[in-house]
Amino acid sequence: MSDIEAYSTRLRGAAKPSTKIGKSDRTRAAILDAALDFVWSQPFHEMTVGSLMATTGVSRSAFYQYFRDLHAVMEALLDMLAAEISAVVKPWYVGVGDPVALLHETVSELVRICYKRGPFLRAISDAAATDKRLEKDWQQFMNGFDEMGVALVTRDQEQGLIPQFDPRPVITALNRLDVYTMIEAFGRRPRSNPEPVREALFRVWASTLYGAEWVEKASSTLVRK
Repeated sequence: MSDIEAYSTRLRGAAKPSTKIGKSDRTRAAILDAALDFVWSQPFHEMTVGSLMATTGVSRSAFYQYFRDLHAVMEALLDMLAAEISAVVKPWYVGVGDPVALLHETVSELVRICYKRGPFLRAISDAAATDKRLEKDWQQFMNGFDEMGVALVTRDQEQGLIPQFDPRPVITALNRLDVYTMIEAFGRRPRSNPEPVREALFRVWASTLYGAEWVEKASSTLVRK
C-alpha cells in the first residue's frame, strides 16, 4: 500500500458505500449535514447538540448513539474532507503522465472540493485557534498533506523533473497558502469565483516546483480549459 493510500484509509471516517443505506447511516449523515449547514453562518463555539438535532427531525438523545460530543462531529467531517482530498491527489501521486497536467488536474479538483467545503474549512480553522482538541486535529490534517507533498516532490526530484531543494518547508508554505486562500475565497457567502483561484494556485505550484516556463506552456491548453 502506498503512503497516500495508507493515509486515506486511516482518515476515512464515512461508512463504506453499499447498495442499501440503513436508517442508522441516514441519521448519522443527517447530523453531519446539519453541522455543515450550521457553520455556513455561525462559528463552532455556538453549536449545540440541540441546534443540530432540531433540523434533523430526530430526537436530541439520538445524537449520542452516533457521536460522543460535538467535537466528534467536527472530527468526522474533517476525516471525510481528508478522504475527498486524498482521492483527488492520487493521480498526481501515482505520476503516470505529464506531471504538470496532473498537477493542474489536482489543483482543479482541490478547488472544486474547497468551494463546496469552504465554510467548514473556515469553521474548523477558526475553532482550532482556541480549542486544543480541534487544534490537534487540524494540525494532523495539515501535516498529513505535508507528508504527501514531500513524497511527491522527492519522487519528481529523483526523476529530474524538479530542481534539488529541501521540499518540506516549500510544501508546508504551499499547503498553507492553499488553505488560507480558499478559506478567504470560499469560507463565507458570497463565495468568490473559483476560476481565478484555480489559476492562481496552479501558477504558484507549477512555477515553484517545475519552473515558470511550464506555466506559460500550459496556460493555453490547461488553465483556460
